[in-house]
Amino acid sequence: MIGHRGARSVAPENSLEALQAAVAAGVDLVEFDVSPGLVLAHSPDEVADGALTLAAAVEYLASQPVGLHVDVKLPGYERGVVEALHGLEDRVVLSTAYPSVARTLAALAPSMQRAIGYPRDRYGAARFAWPQPLTAAGASCLRAVMPARIPLLLRQSRATALALHRTLCSPPALAAAHRAGVPVLAWTVNDPDEAIRLARYGVDGIVSDDPRVVGEALATLPGP
Repeated sequence: MIGHRGARSVAPENSLEALQAAVAAGVDLVEFDVSPGLVLAHSPDEVADGALTLAAAVEYLASQPVGLHVDVKLPGYERGVVEALHGLEDRVVLSTAYPSVARTLAALAPSMQRAIGYPRDRYGAARFAWPQPLTAAGASCLRAVMPARIPLLLRQSRATALALHRTLCSPPALAAAHRAGVPVLAWTVNDPDEAIRLARYGVDGIVSDDPRVVGEALATLPGP
């Protein structure tokens, strides 16, 4: 279970309160966004007054029994992110929607897990347009090409994990990722029934704005 931007349904996203809410919900990983300037925000346009710094987020989470899922939103400050996470390598998943950023992170931090996000949130991805909003037809088209797209995406990015939009998580896509030896993290899942369906498909992690509610649903599933 992965808390999205902390737990953004419970507290303001990417805030200390949201990180604390995710920890309280018992997540395995706390996901948060890092924008230029090493502050927590989904984009430079969304940096709030008094925004939490990466250093402060790491200081808090390092003392908690959780992993850190750090989403690098743009190119250009990868080294600063990696340096801020020194000593936590075995607890960190770095993620990005940019293959070039993922390759830079691979060079800087080869021992850290690295997830490539697909499609690129809000901006479109690769050669495929990201429908706004995502229609059933658009999702169906993207879903159909994902099994073939995944191996190329992984090679381009040197990623060790795939962060895939929930609408694109199908059994064939999961099979393609698992054949390549990488786990699949489904984002962003807030409906308990959908979370159960994706878990039954075999996703390896579920990202949610409300990890407590989704986590309670997943706890009803039989163990391995």
